Amino acid sequence: MNQIALRIHHAAMRVFAEEGGTCLAVSDVARAAGLSRATIYNNLDNPSALYASVCDLISDELDHSFGLVTEGMDDPAEVISACVRLSLRRTHEEQDWGRFLARFAIVEPKVRSFWGRIPTQAIKRGVDEGRFTIPRGYSATMAATLGGTTLGGMALVLDGLRTWRQAGEEMADITLRGLGVPPDDAARIARIDLDPLPKLAVFGKH
Repeated sequence: MNQIALRIHHAAMRVFAEEGGTCLAVSDVARAAGLSRATIYNNLDNPSALYASVCDLISDELDHSFGLVTEGMDDPAEVISACVRLSLRRTHEEQDWGRFLARFAIVEPKVRSFWGRIPTQAIKRGVDEGRFTIPRGYSATMAATLGGTTLGGMALVLDGLRTWRQAGEEMADITLRGLGVPPDDAARIARIDLDPLPKLAVFGKH
């Protein structure tokens, strides 16, 4: 995807997040991106599929970004903490991204399915290794709970009710305790310094 197409997708994500719909007129996309209608048509095969395309890009970015950040983490509790905390940090730093996820992640399977991959794998590994004490069959339910908790935290950050650091540490701490991590250990992991999610070309600043 070329830089113009990425710019169009970023603008569309912003409008979807602000307005809440899943359909945009080409003129609205052009205005948001600061481009002509002709440029939109020249860089998109199917402008009417823009919402689905934005969802695909965000889903791919979630997998790629969190994969890079967590690939060296041996403790599944640290993976879970990172998934929560870095989502909230990214929401603070890239509010269009955060608003889109907060608005659409529950209803959009392509985006929601992220929680069934990296977080679910970490939960299953934690159960297998005895790090987590929840029953083995609860992994999918716990991952769904984790996703809902994170989206709630995004709303707190976007509304200015908590800082990303406060909400992230508190939610990671509570989640890890719910998984059976001892309180002192959960509190420590929830406060480990983390590098931010990589700034990928897909939704970086243009």
